[in-house]
Parts: sequence; C-alpha cells; structure tokens
Amino acid sequence: MTNPAAAMRARYLAESITTASPARLLVMLYDRLVLDITQGEEAIRDGNRAVAAERLMHAQEIVSELLATLDLTAWDGAENVAALYRWMLQELVQANIKQDAGKAASTKELASELRDAWREAAMAIGSA
Repeated sequence: MTNPAAAMRARYLAESITTASPARLLVMLYDRLVLDITQGEEAIRDGNRAVAAERLMHAQEIVSELLATLDLTAWDGAENVAALYRWMLQELVQANIKQDAGKAASTKELASELRDAWREAAMAIGSA
C-alpha cells in the first residue's frame, strides 16, 4: 500500500520540475549537487564508504551533465565555467577514491557559490 503523503510529495516534486523555468531547473540541479556532496562528505567522515561513493558518484553525474550541456559559444565566460566543472569532477573522483572529506568540502564550497550566483541571476530575470 502506498503512503498517501509520500505519493502527494512525489506528485508535487514531479509537477514542480515539469513546470519550472530553465533557470529554476538549473538552481534545483545545483541544490541537489550541494546536497549530494554534503552527504558524501558526511559519509566519509562517518566511515561509510558505500554511502560516500553513492552520493559522490551522483554528484559526478550532475557535474558531467552540467559540463555536457554547457554551450561554450553562448558567452565569453563559458570556457571558464567548463574549467570549473572539470576541476570539480576531478576533485569529486579523488574525494571518492581517497575518501578525502577535504576535497569533498572544497568542491561543495565551489558548488554552493555557483548555485548562489545562478540563483541570484534567476531572481534578477524573474525566473527563480
């Protein structure tokens, strides 16, 4: 039997994603990225390698998607953002392999700053 509250939450989440503006979707993706890295870092600190690997690999998938969908011809700063994404991927892989919470933390810090910048931009154009 399905939990009615869980079903309503899932429906709300699905509807919020399908009706979100592209700018809002990007912010939501960054929110999830920061959450995954935070949970991965905590799992490393707790010695839970399996959870750390799962969360950090999901974070890697998000960054890979951000990199793959970045239009390098759209604006002059796009190549710099791509370089940041490549650095983040490298750090997330190393954090996972070496179980290095410090690498996860530095990646989370950058992801948080990027998220906040995109959120600000989305609010400025009225798409937040």
